[in-house]
Amino acid sequence: MKKPRFVVALITQDNDYQIEQATSAEEAARRLGVDVQIVFADNDAIQQRQQVLKFMQSSSDVLPDGIILESVSGTALPQVARAAPAAGIGWVVLNRGAEFISQLRRTHKVPIFSVSADNQEVGRIQGRQLEVLLPKGGAALCIQGPSDNTTAKLRAEGMEQTKPIGVLIKNVRGQWTEASAYKAVSAWLRLATSQQAHMDVIIAQNDAMAIGARKAFHELQDTNARDRWLKLPYLGCDGVPKTGQSWVKSGLLAATVAIPPLAGQALGMLNAALQTSVMPPDVTLVAPSSLPALESLAKTHASAAARG
Repeated sequence: MKKPRFVVALITQDNDYQIEQATSAEEAARRLGVDVQIVFADNDAIQQRQQVLKFMQSSSDVLPDGIILESVSGTALPQVARAAPAAGIGWVVLNRGAEFISQLRRTHKVPIFSVSADNQEVGRIQGRQLEVLLPKGGAALCIQGPSDNTTAKLRAEGMEQTKPIGVLIKNVRGQWTEASAYKAVSAWLRLATSQQAHMDVIIAQNDAMAIGARKAFHELQDTNARDRWLKLPYLGCDGVPKTGQSWVKSGLLAATVAIPPLAGQALGMLNAALQTSVMPPDVTLVAPSSLPALESLAKTHASAAARG
């Protein structure tokens, strides 16, 4: 019997959560006794499309049984997605919705579904963290993901739903990596308007970008300004144990939003669907959580405020 073979196509290796995604897929493959190949697209949508098409155009004896995609672009490769089931390849989208999924499920028998963190809830949790840190209002510099990215949009929408009305947000854009946030914040600091800006919190749509922002502030030549920026609370999300969670413990981040890696779970669901012919739901949402819990964050913040 042919050993099931899967491909996991991820965004970039320059992101701790993406590395955690790859690790979870590899661990799931070992546990299930299936083959998995991981590819990264270097944050390039065209490169990712070409990578996936190359696997789909393989000879029939090495054609993958399923492809799990975390898309660089906001579209989740709809044309490629339509070609995959036609070739008998299962298709799973990670961390974003895709309107074409329900349509494809009606016309094909292979597994087609999505597994995503509840990204609106990620944003809502960040909004609640802002409420804990800035109950009387204030201002926050927010490093968001790409403007066309569904995850970034949902996290921003969720934060707007729960943050206090009195908290004003200034947005800059990154590409989910530490280096991109460092570049974006460094460019913002060169603007004349940033010199007069008063921020109370730095918040980023993932932990890597929060750390990239810290590095940009750390390089300021004005020691008073540098110290002021670095003493602010920094918030991120993803909560990977070796990075985000470690940064919270060390104090580099005041808090993060812990999001379980999804690729391993998706691989298990895809393999089970192929073995049993029982299809998973169109969409499976995985719940995130605040780290530390909001009550603990409130106590820590109150203690810090009392110390001055």
